[in-house]
Amino acid sequence: MEAAIDIQSSEHKNLLDSIDKLRAQGISRHVALPEIVVTGDQSAGKSSVLEAISGISFPTKDNLCTRFATELSLRRSPCTGVKVSIIPGKTCTAAQKKKLQKFAPKLEEGSKIDIGNVIELAKDAMGIAPKLKTFSDDILRIEVSGPQQPHLTMVDLPGLFQAGNSAQSDEDSETVADMVLRYMKQPRSIILAVVSAKSDFALQKVTRLARDFDPQGARTLGLITKPDTLDDGSESQLAYVNLAQNEDVRLRLGWHVLKNRDYKMVMANATSQERDEAETAFFSRGIWSQLDPATVGVAALRARLSDVLKKQIIAELPSLIKDVEDGMKKCKTKLQKLGSARETLADQKQYLFHISQKYAELMKGAIDGNYSDAFFGSSRSDEGFKRRLRARVQTLLTDFKNEMHEDGCSKRLIDLGDEVDENEVSLSDNEVFRSAFVEETSLRIDRNRGCELPGTFNPLIVGELFSEQCQPWEAISKSLASELMEAVQTTSHAMLHYVAVEETADKLDSLVSAWIHEIGEGMKASFAQLLRPHQDLHPITYNHALTENVHKAQAERRKRQAAAKIATMFRSEMESGDQIRLTTATLTHLLSAEAETDMKSYGSILAVDYMEAYYN
Repeated sequence: MEAAIDIQSSEHKNLLDSIDKLRAQGISRHVALPEIVVTGDQSAGKSSVLEAISGISFPTKDNLCTRFATELSLRRSPCTGVKVSIIPGKTCTAAQKKKLQKFAPKLEEGSKIDIGNVIELAKDAMGIAPKLKTFSDDILRIEVSGPQQPHLTMVDLPGLFQAGNSAQSDEDSETVADMVLRYMKQPRSIILAVVSAKSDFALQKVTRLARDFDPQGARTLGLITKPDTLDDGSESQLAYVNLAQNEDVRLRLGWHVLKNRDYKMVMANATSQERDEAETAFFSRGIWSQLDPATVGVAALRARLSDVLKKQIIAELPSLIKDVEDGMKKCKTKLQKLGSARETLADQKQYLFHISQKYAELMKGAIDGNYSDAFFGSSRSDEGFKRRLRARVQTLLTDFKNEMHEDGCSKRLIDLGDEVDENEVSLSDNEVFRSAFVEETSLRIDRNRGCELPGTFNPLIVGELFSEQCQPWEAISKSLASELMEAVQTTSHAMLHYVAVEETADKLDSLVSAWIHEIGEGMKASFAQLLRPHQDLHPITYNHALTENVHKAQAERRKRQAAAKIATMFRSEMESGDQIRLTTATLTHLLSAEAETDMKSYGSILAVDYMEAYYN
């Protein structure tokens, strides 16, 4: 396909015209378009480059800072003509856009038009004035046609400069840099980096920016200007020759050298033909004659730029078409969400009613677990799962149950019995040996003595132990409440942006989020109310399983104690496999409950048994 399109053919022209039409319609605000962006420092000679390529005289004052981008569209045609217009920027209001679209200054016939005057007229139309608006995102479009013109479109950007002066502030310098960066970072743009030979290329701002946004040099074409200012045989001249031969800073698109009109030719109003003849003579002598003819001179540059742009458009065309189609699809979806015009209050109410109705349907499906609507997407994706509210709540409640079971108690009691040395066992932060906890409880019983008899305990002890044991409940329940609210907010946010355009959805989201937050605060208050009896009040239960669980725990403990006694008493018989003989008295002693001679210990153990039974 690439070989079938000649750079001066009608197919090439139609290709460029199609891209230009997209740009004129403002598509570049949404989709990056293939284009050549001309960048360089303010004194690099960009204006002279544009003049050499187009044959139209551009203002060349080094201290003149262009306040907007200029699109130069060149087309080969039997007729010569120039047309000027303004492409409104994205920040324009409808009224400003209408005004700018009417911009069409009358121009002189031929190529000797006053571009400087056109720029001033464009500044006025864009509203650029000191202390009001210093820069604009509008684009001045200059269309030039003629029999000698190439098929080429370029976007000239304001020249970069380091420090401000009376005419250009430091703030202006930053604004220009930001504007240039916006164009350079577009992945489909070709960067024409204009470098002046009058100064070290490494010190020129454009070279650093080009490396930042095109570190591999894949889409940058370097252009060296003012080579005639270098002394013959100097190190600077040799350095720039090496640069032009792509031996120093290597670029995939290479380098090009252009000799602009010198001061004498400018003062003499030399014609384009005289300028081209002087350039040809310059590159035919000295060290510059060693360069490839395809990399020097304006004629070669025109062909080279046309070819580069053509190849870039062809390479990017499939992805560009996809991006445009995707953008159109998004616009159609947005238009569908916007609905019909809402000029009356009744229309506006109907629009909101339709949104609320669809929102309610989706929310009901999310709550009921009916996920048949396309909104819910695939359950395999995280996004689809987040929209399935009932499933998320079920998962959160399951996680809550597991966390309460694993981490709900502040202290997990570990009972190893008498046969294991506690010093040989390591515990986690929330684990404690039951024997140590019983000793701690014994101290509490001493400090809470009332009218109880020895071997019993103050009933308030169980409440105090239980209250401390369930301390983690509050943090776990608060975490559950937050996660539930986040799940509801996420689902609601996605639903609103599904049924309404972004602007409407954002406003509704702020209202709905406030209501959801209010409901959430009520839920947290209910959680706190449920927790309060367990945290602050004395435990009460009428469940007969409480005493059953206490007796069961005591029986299990006696069973372990009896087993330990048997193992101790008959260790040798058990190890040798001999038959064990027991007297009636011995068996009775082993099976009987171990007498708690220490009333204090008995009461402490019993209190802990009741706390555990009540907790479980």
